[in-house]
Amino acid sequence: MDSNQGTYVWETLDRNVQKTAGAGSRLLETTNAFNPNEGSIAQRTYEAAIEFGAKRILYDCREAERDVDLKDEEAVRAAVIDAYGDSHWVDVDGIVEAVMDPRTSAAIAYRFYLNNIQENADGWLVKAEWDACLDEDDPIKPGDQISVGFDGSLRGDATSIVGCRLRDGKLFLIGLWENPRDPRQPDWEVDVLAVEAAVKRTFETYRVEWMFCDPPYFQEAIGRWSIAYGDDRVFEYWTNKPMRMCEATERLHSAVAVGDVKHDGNPDLTRHMLNAVTREVPQGLLITKDSPRSKKKIDAAVSAILAFEGRADAIADGRLNSRRGRVVGF
Repeated sequence: MDSNQGTYVWETLDRNVQKTAGAGSRLLETTNAFNPNEGSIAQRTYEAAIEFGAKRILYDCREAERDVDLKDEEAVRAAVIDAYGDSHWVDVDGIVEAVMDPRTSAAIAYRFYLNNIQENADGWLVKAEWDACLDEDDPIKPGDQISVGFDGSLRGDATSIVGCRLRDGKLFLIGLWENPRDPRQPDWEVDVLAVEAAVKRTFETYRVEWMFCDPPYFQEAIGRWSIAYGDDRVFEYWTNKPMRMCEATERLHSAVAVGDVKHDGNPDLTRHMLNAVTREVPQGLLITKDSPRSKKKIDAAVSAILAFEGRADAIADGRLNSRRGRVVGF
């Protein structure tokens, strides 16, 4: 990929092989099934061989049957055997267990274990698993202890605030300011005053124990919130730190997979959560839009990750059911 200079390295190797092919030079590429949204070398090779019939490329690939029921052990086993063909050294039992592990997303299972190339192979959450976390019987109430995640923007992306109840991990949307993409509003910007008012109302309504905020565009405001509501409650959280963000992303993903998180069914939060696709980095998996210019926003999903991570830190700090007071500045 361009992000890690892989494309440059491959192009250099390919040029040298082409120059010396007559002398017997060959280039061997081995890879997992590619992600169609990354524009990888694997995808370029596949398209050259399969779609354009490029000469001097020998393409060999085994894909398992698509749309396998990942909860059916026998179906998974048959798919694994199909994908690995005559690779007799493969630990089929171990791969079946990995596919059926609740921490393994369908995207990872299909792409990395069953070798499926598909447009939705990188979806972050499985809709059925997210839907199973719906809880309409225990609504969020004023005075509940919560953590908050904030992801801000001014124009192109959305600004969102998501809360997470400490006692049960229930996520709920507090505020969302999203570009309407209306040609009659070419200069649309996030209503910063409305965002400020929503943050103030959140601290007045709930017992906010922890707030993680992604600083770009709102660093000055975050500083003021820290002064007003306590620097032991409002923290910067730079989402461009891959190691930390990968760990937080995996924490929420795993919780959804095993049903350790809840939500109230808000359609905008659900839309953003299901819009998110995964992007592989050396540190693990991050979430992103399905393409850089996509209109499918994911900002509320980022806020949900920050809120859920803040919940974990608040509980680790002993704040669950804590009654200690706080000083609020005006």
